[in-house]
Amino acid sequence: MLHFSDSKNRSQVARLLAGGVLAFLVALAPLTASGQSENVQRHQLSEKESALTAQGVAMFFDALIPPQMRRDDIPGVVVALVKDGQILFAKGYGYADVAAKRPVTVDTTLFRIASISKLFTWTAVMQIVEQGKIELDRDVNEYLDFRIPATYPQPITLRHLMMHTAGFQEALFNSALPPNQLPTLREFLVARLPPRIFPPGETPAYSNYGGALAGYIVERVSGQPFKDYADYHIFQPLGMRHSTFAQPLPGSLEPLLARGYRFASEPPRNFETVQPYPSGSMSSTAEDMTRFMIAQLDEGRLGNVRILKPETARIMQNRGFGPIPVKNGMALAFFEGLRNGYRSIGHAGGLPSFRSQLILVPDLRLGFFLAQNGINGDLPNLAWNSFFDRFFPNAALITEATADTVADFRPLLGYYKGSTRHETSIYKLHSLFNQRRVFANADGTISFDPVNEYGRHKRMRQISPMVYRAVDGQERIEFRRDIKGNLEIVGDWSFIVSQRVPWYENKWLNITIISASVAVFALTLLLWPVGALTRRRYGHRLKLSRASRWVRTLVRLTCAFNLLFLWAGYNLFWRLPDSSLNLRVHLLQAVGITGAAGTLIALYDASRCWTDRERWWFSKVHAIITAFACLSFVGFALIWHLFDFSLGS
Repeated sequence: MLHFSDSKNRSQVARLLAGGVLAFLVALAPLTASGQSENVQRHQLSEKESALTAQGVAMFFDALIPPQMRRDDIPGVVVALVKDGQILFAKGYGYADVAAKRPVTVDTTLFRIASISKLFTWTAVMQIVEQGKIELDRDVNEYLDFRIPATYPQPITLRHLMMHTAGFQEALFNSALPPNQLPTLREFLVARLPPRIFPPGETPAYSNYGGALAGYIVERVSGQPFKDYADYHIFQPLGMRHSTFAQPLPGSLEPLLARGYRFASEPPRNFETVQPYPSGSMSSTAEDMTRFMIAQLDEGRLGNVRILKPETARIMQNRGFGPIPVKNGMALAFFEGLRNGYRSIGHAGGLPSFRSQLILVPDLRLGFFLAQNGINGDLPNLAWNSFFDRFFPNAALITEATADTVADFRPLLGYYKGSTRHETSIYKLHSLFNQRRVFANADGTISFDPVNEYGRHKRMRQISPMVYRAVDGQERIEFRRDIKGNLEIVGDWSFIVSQRVPWYENKWLNITIISASVAVFALTLLLWPVGALTRRRYGHRLKLSRASRWVRTLVRLTCAFNLLFLWAGYNLFWRLPDSSLNLRVHLLQAVGITGAAGTLIALYDASRCWTDRERWWFSKVHAIITAFACLSFVGFALIWHLFDFSLGS
């Protein structure tokens, strides 16, 4: 997943680029159907095929998209459909530049397509595989000029990279870095090499680093910078004249780029850079993207031009990995989905100012692309699902759970963390705030945080042991246990699983305890001068020995250090990674470590207070509570690696 660092809620926005984790939760929702139901459905679809006309599709999107743009404050949208090797529909809506009132056009407005870029990176990889210069199942270290550490006995291969099963920890980068300060691809990969937290081939964990690593292998083997390779071997042959991986864009394309926005009612944002650029820096027009979709649907061919051999294209599009055999899996590059009985493959993307979606249905020779230059709402999912349900409606029977299959869901409730996460650095704190909850509803159903529609959690009912499906939709989740016996959730998204958090990482527990500790620290510091003023007002003196006064003062300084670390650190954390802030972060960590060391003094004060006859009962209780608050602070900091000095990833 790609993470960004220039605002407090940037990590949530950035996860849209992380392979479209949020963008594909609904778009690739599966449907379990019997063979008989599927046959019935395909018969009905063939009767409705005639409804799929350019005029009918235009009327549909003209009625759907503009109201959603107004609702979600989206500046501009472009949508394109291809069918049977032809453009069926393509149209722009709204503005590429709100202030200049520059309209979105299909052929000359470029959008940042974020993680959809990976489809081009993997296409480049498969081209070189065809040439016999690389192999999908060889150790990637054989193609690199630096080494991936051997954390596990199994080596990482290109196939692992393409299916997001290499096992890398998440990697962060700063999207606000100016283009002229971008490191080279090799510099980024060497400096930001993330630890391996899963054995390769076992656990899907979406990785932008893995995509960039594959791009660098293309660069190494071909002898060309990756962006040039993509231009010469993919864009030019397909006639994609308005597509580039370059940052900033070439002079001829830069004026055509849509401005990026959070909301149409806000000013535009600066150009957002992607340091692992083969994973997400591409800019393109809808017209260019139709050429790529047609080529993929026609097994690597567009007209008389071929970018892949048919057998290579089939390998790239066929299922290669799936956490559970009967659920959506991964092809080599594409995420697999199933809607209304039809298998789809695709990818989504997101930057802090752009969202995009590309979906192919090979059996129908149908392709869908949508991009927007704003990040609000759920239009990519809504547009695809509504379109497909309208023109290829579901006729499959829905199987409800029977009495003998309904099991107690209470053991499944609780908090889960995504497999795409940080485990070994300060950025592990992201996984605390990004935990997803399974909770019970009053009607006997359950809900899972990611399965929602415009923030409304969908109710899910059991349809077989450990399997739940949305009551009013096609979304489905399945619970299973890993090799250690821990619960996992496999959803409709094939590039990530959700894993049950251990009790000490529970979000509710951690937030409650650290909030209580902050309250103790704050009240201790607040009551310090209040108590002094009160004693002065009534002429009372604090009867403490010199040593006790020192202990009392040091305990309060410990509270001050801890409070400063938590308050300032929380506000600073959301701006990372940013190398200009590293010194400030390290100084703040020194403050936190000093406060943690002060816990020994707080424990000493709590242990001796009961033998001190001069201290009244409230002071003794306060000393114990303060000691527990300090211990909680230390535990929180150690669990979430807040004192880790490696800020690179």
